[in-house]
Amino acid sequence: MAEEKAVPKAAAVKNVAVLGIGAMGTALAAALLSAGHTVTVWNRTARKAEGLVEKGARRAESPAEAIGASEIVLVCILDYADVGPLLADGGAGEALRGRIVVNLTNGSPAEARELAERVSGLGADYLDGGIMAVPGLIGTPHAFVLYSGPENAFEASRGVLDACARSVYLGADPGLAPLNDLALLSGMYGMFGGFLHAAALVRSAGGKVTEFTRELLVPWLLAMAGNQLPAMAEQADSGDYGATGSNLAMQVSHDAIGAVSRAQGVSNELFAPLWALMERRVADGHGEESFAGVLELVHPRGR
Repeated sequence: MAEEKAVPKAAAVKNVAVLGIGAMGTALAAALLSAGHTVTVWNRTARKAEGLVEKGARRAESPAEAIGASEIVLVCILDYADVGPLLADGGAGEALRGRIVVNLTNGSPAEARELAERVSGLGADYLDGGIMAVPGLIGTPHAFVLYSGPENAFEASRGVLDACARSVYLGADPGLAPLNDLALLSGMYGMFGGFLHAAALVRSAGGKVTEFTRELLVPWLLAMAGNQLPAMAEQADSGDYGATGSNLAMQVSHDAIGAVSRAQGVSNELFAPLWALMERRVADGHGEESFAGVLELVHPRGR
């Protein structure tokens, strides 16, 4: 079970290194400076640090120098494959001993576990993190970050982590943060895909997408999410997909969305794959189930 940590009003000052100061790394470093922490930054393109230096950050000439000056090391770069070499660059590996490494670079569960083992072998603790926010939201109550790895390392770095965003601890397995990060993004992109199809239908009839979204779509999706998603989640956990309303057979009996889309000149490319799964589940003899039963085609229970 995820444990959410509230942002504290005050925390002990820590020496923190931020390796990688693109848009997100810059936002993280700025939030840490605002919270009163001592921040050392490093970036391959040194001039990117100028704004942070003006705010009080110290610029390091190498990853090893930044790590050596810090207790907690935040890594936020573009490519996960570059994190390991970065932490071994020019003596950085030796400097890691006794530190806590918090990797906020997007990656996979397998990559997180492999890097955790590598960092642990260098005498440091490793936390993997998934940032669920854009740079402009860092340091505000609207941002949260998923973390996984040793709980003692998480607790020891909470004051630093909570200065950046609300912290959600998922467990000791380093792969949990990237897995849940990608699961959340999956839900987001599914919603975005549905929005694009809805917008295309509205626009095809000469309607205003902004008005439709504000007045109809957002309120309806909020209501559906609050009511339907928890119920579907319970079915996903239990495997009991009994329909309490319109079952799958009823839903696929009339392809109104597809038919109207074709008539309006709207492509079904976003919607058709989902509809095909619904039809397949019915063809397999599960027409009495709720929509959640489609999950068994995506990930059969027990696999």
